[in-house]
Amino acid sequence: MMPPQQESHLTARIPLTNRPENVSDVHADPAEFDHLVMQTETRGDRCRQSTPPPPEIQLQSGNAFAILHSTLHPMTLKFEDVAYSISMPQKEACGCLGGSAPKPDRAILNGVTGMVRPGEIMAMLGPSGCGKTTLLTALSGRLPGKITGAVTYNGHPFSSLVKRSTGFVTQDDVLYPHLTVVETLVYTAMLRLPNTLTQREKLDQAESVILELGLTRCRNSIIGGPLLRGLSGGERKRVSIGQEMLVNPSLLLLDEPTSGLDSTTAQRIMVTLQGLARAGRTIVTTIHQPSSRLYKMFDKVVVLSEGTPIYSGAATRALDYFESIGFVPGMCVNPADFLLDLANGVAPDARGGGEHVRPDASDQNSLKQSLMLSFKRNLYNGLKAEIRQNCLETTSSRPGKASNNGSEKHWGTSWWNQFKVLFCRGLKERKHESFSGLRIFQVISVAILSGLLWWHSDLSHIQDQVGLLFFFSIFWGFFPLFNAIFTFPQERLMLIKERSSGMYCLSSYYFARMAGDLPMELLLPTIFTVITYWMGGLKATATNFFLTLLVILYNVLVSQGLGQALGAILMDVKQATTLASVTMLTFLLAGGYYIQHIPPFIAWMKYISFSYYCYKLLLGVQYSEDEYYECGPRVTCQVLDYPAIKHMELGNKSYDVAVLTIMLVGFRLVAYLALRMGQPH
Repeated sequence: MMPPQQESHLTARIPLTNRPENVSDVHADPAEFDHLVMQTETRGDRCRQSTPPPPEIQLQSGNAFAILHSTLHPMTLKFEDVAYSISMPQKEACGCLGGSAPKPDRAILNGVTGMVRPGEIMAMLGPSGCGKTTLLTALSGRLPGKITGAVTYNGHPFSSLVKRSTGFVTQDDVLYPHLTVVETLVYTAMLRLPNTLTQREKLDQAESVILELGLTRCRNSIIGGPLLRGLSGGERKRVSIGQEMLVNPSLLLLDEPTSGLDSTTAQRIMVTLQGLARAGRTIVTTIHQPSSRLYKMFDKVVVLSEGTPIYSGAATRALDYFESIGFVPGMCVNPADFLLDLANGVAPDARGGGEHVRPDASDQNSLKQSLMLSFKRNLYNGLKAEIRQNCLETTSSRPGKASNNGSEKHWGTSWWNQFKVLFCRGLKERKHESFSGLRIFQVISVAILSGLLWWHSDLSHIQDQVGLLFFFSIFWGFFPLFNAIFTFPQERLMLIKERSSGMYCLSSYYFARMAGDLPMELLLPTIFTVITYWMGGLKATATNFFLTLLVILYNVLVSQGLGQALGAILMDVKQATTLASVTMLTFLLAGGYYIQHIPPFIAWMKYISFSYYCYKLLLGVQYSEDEYYECGPRVTCQVLDYPAIKHMELGNKSYDVAVLTIMLVGFRLVAYLALRMGQPH
């Protein structure tokens, strides 16, 4: 990473002199979109190379797309007496003492007040569990449940327009591991930037962020993850910040952006944030244990102890305030360490020049209560007066003013464009998983083994052929089902993050996911059928082969829909896998192959099994009334009278197709509704 001073000089030369004049259609097809992304990827050098950026992106300063230089709508954030509680579960008492004893609500936040203006960085300090992240989430408008108090943005309440002017960076970097840096930012730009920009302009906007945040050297490196080597922690954090900076937010909220980073990398992150703030943005961040160098970058701090403030105001006056009420820090103490000690109820020893004594629990609680009362008595009224004075000075604000103008539901781009971008992104991200060598080996090895076991079977071994068809229905019921279970639980965090940011509507994501899965999920069963069908000696006509293939592919889609529904409902892979195992075992036993005489009181189970209908269709496609097999010495019998086939009642194929169609639509509708109920709108 370049020194911050060099980065700031570099970023004065950003976007758009070589933009093609004919690039104006936002609704290009996916192939054209991928071509544009490929062009963007070739602009930079590979990670760990140090050559300068290509000439086409060394653009003149003052360009409208140098978006990190200034914010469009400065925003003043004020929060007064913010409180938030959660209901605790009732604790059951002993049976001899009667019923359950209600537990009081637990207060997470209690009367937090503060204000941060454009150009300032506010840091929230406090021990773990003191409510820092809860307060930050409340300020972003993403906290479920009811909060009391007032949170205003330029004097207006939270609205969808405020939401689109706010960036929120979570503590954990939720990114797709197989995408490169440039792909991650380009896809985000395509989704979040408005239709008033062309595709080329959106790509140039992503280029601007890459250069501004010092990501040029690793632009074509994959993000990586726990099991995949990629970017460093600091680079991933800057990519997360870059995703929010694409929309040039007026308010940027960050949850512990320096956690897990070394002091130098944390310093670089804070230098970046300081530059963003000096461009007129309002920045609020939680931070666990900053160094003294980081503390000097804060303009304001809020110190929380058990959800209650003990200080809120200018960072430079914090030590003076605590000294005025009798708490004198040591000579060389880190101010942040001193504040955290006080928030934990640990005071410096007045006799020891800053050395700490270890008080018992009662002393700690009494000290915390004393600090909370001192805040109320000495700082609270001044904060309220400052907020009221600012209310009088604040002019009409752009972000919040139109909160009720009917545009609450507004997306950055059209539904069709969302679908295309999500479709292309899904193909790039999941191709490594769907077409992994291990998965292909698994399918092809089972196909060859099955073909060898049923090698050139014929009607004289009709039981073997019937068994092969049942194996088709079961294998391509189990395999897609257990793969589909992981679909939504694995993407849960990403879906929550992107939907909370208003990047796209749920329906475009869901249909893009279904469409993106089709080529990946249907190719392997096609290869499997091509190998096993002809090796297994089934009816050697093109019509029978293609009908068998269509039935298997239809079965794959139904099975996949059931897996997606189970995953979306439970959102827990372990629970969904257990339920899927029980379900498929039930379908296996009730499929009509193992048990032909099912007791009447449980015979209904086969009618809810998609494997049962698939098996029937495979039998109906393979055998007809004019076929006979040798059922005894010099005795031939009609194939449809074979007991294992006759009891399946192959008469009405259209009915079986209709039932599978209902299951196909029904399972996917259930999956969509489950996602809708579990995700923010």
